[in-house]
Amino acid sequence: MSDREGGTGPLLLGVRHHGPGSARAVRAALEAAGPRTVLIEGPPEADALIALAADEDMRPPVALLAHVVDEPGRSAFWPLAEFSPEWVAIRWALDHGVPARFIDLPATHTLAWGREETTGEKEAPEEGASDKGVGEPGGLPSEPAEAVRIDPLAVLAETAGYDDAERWWEDVIEHRGARDGDAFAPFEVLGEAMGALREAFGTGGHERDLVREAYMRLQVRAAQREFGDDVAVVCGAWHVPALRQRTTVAADRALLKGLPKAKADMTWVPWTHRRLSRMSGYGAGIDSPGWYGHLFGAADRPIERWMTKVARLLRDEDRPVSSAHVIEAVRLADTLAAMRGRPLPGLTETTDAVRAVMCEGSDVPLSLVHDRLVVGDVLGEVPAAAPAVPLQRDLDRLQRRLRLKPEAQERELELDLRKQNDAGRSRLLHRLRLLGIEWGEPAASRGSTGTFRETWRLRWEPELAVRVAEAGVWGTTVLAAATAKAEADAVGARSLADVTGLAERCLLAELPDALPVVMRILADRAALDADVGHLAQALPALVRSLRYGDVRGTGTEALAEVAAGLAERVFVGLPPACAALDADAAEEMRGHVDAVHGAVGLLGEGEGDGQGEDSASRGGIRGRWHGVLRTLAGRDTVPGVVRGRAVRLLLDDGELGQEEAARLMGLVLSPGTEPADAAAWIEGFVGGGSGGGLLLVHDERLLGLVDAWLTGVPGGAFTDVLPLLRRTFSAYEPGVRRTLGELVRRGPGTRGSATATATASGIPGFAPDLDAARADAVLPVLRLLLGPDETEDVDGPGDSRTNDSSTNDSHTNDSHTNDNGADDNDLVGVGR
Repeated sequence: MSDREGGTGPLLLGVRHHGPGSARAVRAALEAAGPRTVLIEGPPEADALIALAADEDMRPPVALLAHVVDEPGRSAFWPLAEFSPEWVAIRWALDHGVPARFIDLPATHTLAWGREETTGEKEAPEEGASDKGVGEPGGLPSEPAEAVRIDPLAVLAETAGYDDAERWWEDVIEHRGARDGDAFAPFEVLGEAMGALREAFGTGGHERDLVREAYMRLQVRAAQREFGDDVAVVCGAWHVPALRQRTTVAADRALLKGLPKAKADMTWVPWTHRRLSRMSGYGAGIDSPGWYGHLFGAADRPIERWMTKVARLLRDEDRPVSSAHVIEAVRLADTLAAMRGRPLPGLTETTDAVRAVMCEGSDVPLSLVHDRLVVGDVLGEVPAAAPAVPLQRDLDRLQRRLRLKPEAQERELELDLRKQNDAGRSRLLHRLRLLGIEWGEPAASRGSTGTFRETWRLRWEPELAVRVAEAGVWGTTVLAAATAKAEADAVGARSLADVTGLAERCLLAELPDALPVVMRILADRAALDADVGHLAQALPALVRSLRYGDVRGTGTEALAEVAAGLAERVFVGLPPACAALDADAAEEMRGHVDAVHGAVGLLGEGEGDGQGEDSASRGGIRGRWHGVLRTLAGRDTVPGVVRGRAVRLLLDDGELGQEEAARLMGLVLSPGTEPADAAAWIEGFVGGGSGGGLLLVHDERLLGLVDAWLTGVPGGAFTDVLPLLRRTFSAYEPGVRRTLGELVRRGPGTRGSATATATASGIPGFAPDLDAARADAVLPVLRLLLGPDETEDVDGPGDSRTNDSSTNDSHTNDSHTNDNGADDNDLVGVGR
């Protein structure tokens, strides 16, 4: 076998996978040799897919995806970029009408081998001159635990005096032109180096390669019988010594005897530069795919062109970068390369120059350059003619119809569910999430809290192609697959909360056929589950589902019945469940009380709306819940944190007066109560993000009770209650803490006139009573701002601030209570 034109045997072109220098060298060698066939390292099942590489809609980076037919999660990828030598060889063969074939071990073996030890996704190999990135998808026999896998590039770089294998490769290969027109010299040198390494290290820990190389030798022999010696082989340089090795056909076949098999399908899928840059999962381990793509595509003056790209990016981000910056950055990169003894500036020199000249020494804009250019967000494209599972084709059709194109770069998508196209996008994304295809992730909406608004964070990852293949077992369309998956998940759900969450997701995804099944299982689970905590966890999701059903026009009558029944069971079982709890259980129960309170507030929004029997059946739900809260507030066996929260919720809903709340607090903070229990009651009343700080600011009677109790806590007990109190008060906003400190310093409960308060504390605006004259003074301004129609009946039905609860949940609380639980009249007093 030979590496050079005119020799005997096939032309062996050992490459570094995803190396632009290797890609250029392969193209030059093929042009010089003109072989009759090209053999490429890769799975032979993909031979039928090679012709698609010439399709005008095929744009790398792409990858060959192989997966087991009856187990799609067992899969492997062979990524190819525009600068991959294998891709260059494929395109050269197609352009010149030369047959191209893959000669690596078939995927039917690689996916079945090691099936007992591993399942699901495979670990991609490291990147380098050995079989890395493209040639080894995983799934081969497990290496011995003591085997040490060497990195041939690292060994060669260290031998040459480099501490960085990437820099050595750039200097020797990427920045090297063909010397004296000899297109084969790089492959001869690299092949000799790999031969020396394999003599010194043997297999170097790559034991599984012996089987693969035996199969490659058999394929090369078969090609020689058909085409003679006019055969070119493009493979990882690590394999070149093995392909030169003189072995018998019988010996090679013996290594392949008894290999396990699994029926596999193969297709092309889009890939991304970002995935090429990852060392684990399906990545190829390239540090800088964007930089490599630039080196491969830049016909001349690559450094000048690169600096121009960087300047354009920084200008787009409003950074002041001029042409002078570009010129100086190029000069500095050339100078650094000369000082470091490098033939041309590499990525290290260009990065240092960009940092110093364009980024003014800051790594913040430099990180943007690395993310957008050095790595990049390029997403490949695959033609529609490529084989695909039916579910993938349906997904492609929906993406085109909804104008929702997959993108590698993360972006936010704002949806208005009142618009037909946006509603369709929402349904698609929710259905894909049910199938485990995490293309979109829900995010908090910035502009509105209405239920008709949705915000999604989208990013398409290549692994999602595997998820689509896996989900294909549930159906041939997204709707059918999501419906079947939801029904199966409902049957296998472990807890009641899981079923209620699934019901919510079915409503969001609009799965009318799955919802009855989920609701039947939900009703059965709710009837059998006696754990109040489970019921309390399930109720909020059910109530949210009712509101989502309203805005999406989905019938939710059955859901409303289950929610009402669930609420009644919580009301009955909650008081006994709150008795004799330890501190952790009491804190968890407080969370359940808060969740149920919020759910009841939403569930009771239809009270008195005149909508017939359903409204009448729910008419007293808030009243019954308030009765439960009164029971919790008055029982000594209930932990203090739960009792305090019950009192606070009653106070916020106007079911408890200020005087009564102060009386209950005074009883709890009396000397007869254990300090730890009193501290827990305070945390429940004013802690947990409930706006308790503002409550203490505006009701100095309560602040005075807390202050008097705290100053009277014995020294021995103070150490025990301090962590609890610190957790409670440290959660307040800085302004609230500062105001409370001023009030305590001057003594709460000693508030006099507004003038005296301002003089004593420096905080103007506190007065014992409402100043009607000052309040009336702002009415002309309000009329000017709002107009006469809006000010005639501020609280009436024509109030412009009131929205339909079915389309906007930003006003689900009592209109006279702010988000922190303080009364609006009290807040008006702050400004006076």
